[in-house]
Order: sequence, then structure tokens, then C-alpha cells
Amino acid sequence: LNPEQKNAVETLSGPLLILAGAGSGKTKTLTHRIANLVAHGIPPHQILAVTFTNKAASEMKERITKLVDGHVRFPYIGTFHSICVRILRIEYEAAGLDKNFVIYDTDDQQTLIKRLMKQLDIDPKSVKPKVALSVISKCKTENTSPAEYAATAYYPHQKHIAKLYEAYEAAKTASGAVDFDDLLLLVDRLFTTNPTVLQ
Repeated sequence: LNPEQKNAVETLSGPLLILAGAGSGKTKTLTHRIANLVAHGIPPHQILAVTFTNKAASEMKERITKLVDGHVRFPYIGTFHSICVRILRIEYEAAGLDKNFVIYDTDDQQTLIKRLMKQLDIDPKSVKPKVALSVISKCKTENTSPAEYAATAYYPHQKHIAKLYEAYEAAKTASGAVDFDDLLLLVDRLFTTNPTVLQ
């Protein structure tokens, strides 16, 4: 470790920002810092390490395992989505989900949207399924409910998407399903509204 990395690894309390370019040793610094936290008595289940890709998460787990006792389990190292799934599998009741909720992938979402377009008699030429799903995803990212989106829908294609959004959410709920956007949204909502779960 260089002096800056060593300083980051040995900082055990308070916020810490590591700002560095690609290939500069950020993952090395983070994994050594996690190993140092464990060496100083922090239980592994109280450490959260989040990455953007499965590949990066696997690499981080592998490196940490080599730095600490190989039998230590770090339950909260993964991507944003994988960690949220883990939390929701534990706190499904508080999140208002079925115990065995299913996660819709892109193909499942498109199949559902196409089915709903037929049911609602929406012409695929007026609204493409991928466009509808993109708008729905954007709404969820911005925490905009179907009713809130419908209130701002002005053009005909927006009104179609508003109907689809409402029907899409109802159909998912009826099937005990969530999509990838829901994983983040539901955990955010859970932490915001349920201090016990957050703790």
C-alpha cells in the first residue's frame, strides 16, 4: 500500500472518500480496509460493500477472503440489486411482498407489457413496448407513481403509457412479482418508512 492507501485503510471511523482513477488500486484499498475493520472487531455482517457489477463484487469477495480467515462470511458484498434482493428476502413482510416473490427480467417485462397492450387495446405502433418500459423505469427511478404520471400525461402516447403503467404495477402485484427497479425502490421505501428495519 502507498501512503494514501495506507491512510485510507487505517481510518476506522467517520466518513472517508477515496477519489482515484481507473487502475489506481481502489479495490485493493477497499478490500484491505474491510479486512482491517474485521481485524479491529467489526462484525462482517455489519459491513456493506456495494459495486455496480457482479464481476466486481465477485472479485471483491475473492480478495477479502484471501485477506481474512477464509471461513468468514460477508453477507453484504454485492451489487445494488443483489443486496436489495437479500434485504427483501429477509424483510419481505415489512415490504409488503409474498415470501416467494419472483423477479421479472427484461423478457418477462416485455411479455407482460405486450399482453397488457392487447388487453387495453393499445396499438403497438402508437407506443412501442420498449419505450413504455423505459418510461415506466424512469418514473420508478424518480419515485413517480402511476397516478402522478397520469396526472402529467398530455399527449395520446403518454396517456397510453399511463394506463400501461397502472396496469403493469397491478399485474405484477397480483402475480407476487417485482422488477429490477422495484428492488431498489422497495428497499429505499422500507428504510425511509420503517426505522426498525433500517436499524
